[in-house]
Amino acid sequence: MAAKRDFYEVLGVEKSANGDDLKSAYRKLAMRFHPDRNPGDAEAEAKFKEATEAYEVLCDDNKRQRYDSYGHAGVEGMSRGGPGGATIDLSDLFGDLLGNFFGGGGGGGGGSRRSAGPQPGRDVQVVIDIELAEVSTGTKKSVTVQREDPCEPCGGTGAKPGTKPTTCKRCGGQGAVIQRQGFFQVQTACRACNGEGRIISDPCGTCRGNGRTVGRKTIELDIPPGIETGDRIRYQREGDAGAPGAARGDLEFAIRVKDHKFFQRDGIHLMCHWPITFAQAALGGPVEITTLTGEKVMYDLPRGTQTNEVIRLAGHGVPGRRGGRKGDLHVQVIVDTPQTLTDDQEELFRKLAELDGKLVGTPHAKKSFFSKLKDLFASDEPK
Repeated sequence: MAAKRDFYEVLGVEKSANGDDLKSAYRKLAMRFHPDRNPGDAEAEAKFKEATEAYEVLCDDNKRQRYDSYGHAGVEGMSRGGPGGATIDLSDLFGDLLGNFFGGGGGGGGGSRRSAGPQPGRDVQVVIDIELAEVSTGTKKSVTVQREDPCEPCGGTGAKPGTKPTTCKRCGGQGAVIQRQGFFQVQTACRACNGEGRIISDPCGTCRGNGRTVGRKTIELDIPPGIETGDRIRYQREGDAGAPGAARGDLEFAIRVKDHKFFQRDGIHLMCHWPITFAQAALGGPVEITTLTGEKVMYDLPRGTQTNEVIRLAGHGVPGRRGGRKGDLHVQVIVDTPQTLTDDQEELFRKLAELDGKLVGTPHAKKSFFSKLKDLFASDEPK
């Protein structure tokens, strides 16, 4: 007879592993080698029993201490929780593995663990695209979603009209069976009835025994102001129909705010670029700026405004998700250099260039950026 392997080696953990480490390691092995997933595989069954025994010892502080001190001899004959053993519901193991996407649930089922008896309907998730302008005001949308409804001919039972499902004899209608596995009693979904607790001998011709058919539901979706990408709007009991006697799943709308071609969002604030002319930059004066909602706002531009300077229009951003004041609109002005000039414009610019040339050498002239840059490099030259 082969010697027992070290329990830490069986679970693939260090001797310093804590309870969570042990539990995680055991779950992985149980998922991999459980007999229901490996029917007829004697080697997998043996590994499952080996992992179960190792976990049963190491997760108990008293047994673990004896095992660390005396090895296998220190825990020989000890059983967990007395002669009856302990019961582990392996639906926990499978449920944890199945419940991980778009927040858990993989687009259906809501990530809930399967339990015995009539199963509730799966959650339905729909992605809704909205415009940035709709974030500012809020909006209403009529959305038609596809979901599973109870089959009308059979009333959702899955059985041919005029017949009824019968109670599963293997599980007695419980939807689960308990089997002895090493030191544990393991509860698993009944394979005879797939955990439903009932058998359909003569299935409905419309739904083919499923009890559900594809239907549609129109929802008047009220999207509040300030909503952000990733926010969810949930309608309880509006998802897929469950088995007879069980509730519907939920209907969840995931919001996705579309990018705007001109405005960028930063929380409750907005940002944009706005072109101004040379004349506006130099002389200042009123400039008209259009906000996200189409409102025209006049701003008194200071004389001598430089390109990339940012002006703030208070209260012209978007509202917060939970109400409150609107954010601000931050406008980065860009001096627009004309690419084509009329004859009159070119003449004026040449006169301006001549005036600039005369002023550069005067003692009271304000140095331009390019003059300052020239002086900076000149100061670095060796004397």
